[in-house]
Amino acid sequence: MLTCRSVWRKLAPLARPSSAVCRQSARRAGLNNGRIPTCVPAAHMSTGPAGGGADNVKYALMVGAACIGGLTYAYLTVKGDQQRYQERITEIASRSSKTATEEPAPIQSEPPAAEVAETEAVSEPEPEAAPSPEEPSPPAPEEEVLSPEAEAAAPSETTAPPPADEPAVEAAPEEAAAPPAAPVVEEEASPPSEPSPAELTEPPPAPVVESEPAAAAEPAAAESPEPQPEVVAESVDSTPASLKVPSHAPYLLIGGGTASFAAARSIRARDPGARVLIVTDELDLPYMRPPLSKELWFSDDPSVTETLRFKQWNGKERSIYFQPSSFYVNPEELDRAENGGVAVLTGKKVVHMDVRGNKVKLDDDSEISYDKCLIATGGVPRNLQVIERAGEEVMKKTTLFRKVEDFKELDKVSRSIKSITIIGGGFLGSELACALGRRSAESDLEVVQMFPEKGNMGKVLPEYLSNWTTEKVKREGVKIISEALVKSVTCKDDKLEIQLKDGRSVTTDHIVAAVGLEPNVDLAKSAGLEVDSDFGGFRVNAELQARSNIWVAGDAACFYDIRLGRRRVEHHDHAVVSGRLAGENMSGASKPYWHQSMFWSDLGPDVGYEAIGIVDSSLPTVGVFAKATANDTPRAATEKSGTGIRSESETEDTAMSPVASVTPALPVNHKDEYGKGVIFYLRDKVVVGIILWNVFNRMPIARKIIKDGEEHADLNEVAKLFNIHED
Repeated sequence: MLTCRSVWRKLAPLARPSSAVCRQSARRAGLNNGRIPTCVPAAHMSTGPAGGGADNVKYALMVGAACIGGLTYAYLTVKGDQQRYQERITEIASRSSKTATEEPAPIQSEPPAAEVAETEAVSEPEPEAAPSPEEPSPPAPEEEVLSPEAEAAAPSETTAPPPADEPAVEAAPEEAAAPPAAPVVEEEASPPSEPSPAELTEPPPAPVVESEPAAAAEPAAAESPEPQPEVVAESVDSTPASLKVPSHAPYLLIGGGTASFAAARSIRARDPGARVLIVTDELDLPYMRPPLSKELWFSDDPSVTETLRFKQWNGKERSIYFQPSSFYVNPEELDRAENGGVAVLTGKKVVHMDVRGNKVKLDDDSEISYDKCLIATGGVPRNLQVIERAGEEVMKKTTLFRKVEDFKELDKVSRSIKSITIIGGGFLGSELACALGRRSAESDLEVVQMFPEKGNMGKVLPEYLSNWTTEKVKREGVKIISEALVKSVTCKDDKLEIQLKDGRSVTTDHIVAAVGLEPNVDLAKSAGLEVDSDFGGFRVNAELQARSNIWVAGDAACFYDIRLGRRRVEHHDHAVVSGRLAGENMSGASKPYWHQSMFWSDLGPDVGYEAIGIVDSSLPTVGVFAKATANDTPRAATEKSGTGIRSESETEDTAMSPVASVTPALPVNHKDEYGKGVIFYLRDKVVVGIILWNVFNRMPIARKIIKDGEEHADLNEVAKLFNIHED
């Protein structure tokens, strides 16, 4: 009744104008006929909108039908919501009672299996209520969190925090309450202290076990920029292959390299109770790659391939592993770790990524769901097409150098053959050439290096410095073949014959292909992530995000540099800094990536350089050199700094007030000796790259020059900032 009255009130205004029009029409018709019209009663006039009685009826029916339909829909919706609410309450109550009855069962016998089964059973309705905000059922998540398993999980994430330098772990979440408990882990922010990249490469003096560490260890590790590395001795053994895969990880890191480890430590620094799971297809725990082509080759220990311990240029010994195995949590126990931790799942490869369902699929068909994910898949070494087409015999005698297994294989091969040929004149090829060249002096090994450029590192160094470097490599016992383009490779009489396009040929026992790195973007297709067509790698924003809960770091990230444009960098320091920043942003920091990462290369203990920005030999360069002293070598630099991994990332403040040398700087005179100096790379008269040749511990100054982006009338004056003329 009320509905009909309200409808009439809305239609009445239309009725009145229509009646008036009819009356006026009748009077006008009467006057035209010359007589006074009879009064037409208002009751006989139209009481609906103009257009006739049939139209009025239709209009009224349509309005009535709409009102009735709306009321019916509202009634059914309210009734359905009440029914769904009652079903949720009943389900939660039954689950709580089931958990209470199953509690006495032994948890340690097969925890992961029970957890997976229970999670699947409970998470069936979750995807509709948790991820999608369309369902208006706010009480449900509350009840989820209050379930016994969630209550047991909550305290484990708020208990005493472990040290800031402990790596973050991605592990399976708390059994059935995983979906609701995960947001608590993500949004909880903890101490503002952030781990320095130097700490990533130089582990602390005392290994931290996954159990609750001493509180005093945290400040000590944070204050020490270069801790003693001796503790990273034995971490050669990886986690057992029989480990069961956790079903959920609040923080999932794909890839087991430097970027992943840096992100794990950063997450744990901001969220001490975080559970982080690292998934890697390698069988080793996270380790640093630079020593594989540098210091390990100069070790006097015959068992270096087993211990993977080496002496740095400063004489101190350490392992390539960032932390020993005792530092990590067993993946099976991650969800039960009282203080969270970092777990590493080795020998497992992520083959598919479902970004909508927030889960990944491994090569054994197991699945892991996540709340936040980091892709740090790095890259795979390139190979020459002529070698790939040459057949299986040639491939068996070819090494693509990248991992620990490659180092072990090449070390073994180089001790049992007569000749080895390195194809490639870049950083890796030149470092391996110098390392194997020194070994050739002790054994009857012929080392050949060939490349298409005119000299070593010809794509990076200016021509005069590239030629000088080539002579340096020759003095190490390496035969150099420049301007060499490989035409074909064949295997004859157990020897490899390399035919060059200019007619030259080389016969060798083994080939090392060091011709670059291809970013690993295998997950891009299944994840629907964008790959940069120019530089390769996943395109990310300034905060290293590819999606709202997916980040990318390391070699696989193509990021935007606010000074130098879009770039992709394949160096250790970039992996450290980008991994650390991604970890901070995953735990709620929302920081942009502005850091100019550096890289370094050593041609043995006596010649080395550090570089930053865009260093491309096709750009115009200005070099300023000085006479070197005994202190201007990589060995002396590491003895002074106490570290062998020269990763700059946290010393920006030291570049604010540099002290210039009072000795006048002299421009390069293209003599045969370049003891130490600074090379500036220019684009539109602005410095975009700098190489410090045998000049160490000056990288913050170089970083500031590039960051300022100013034109310099006299670069000789700028070179004074590096004090290259000091004795």
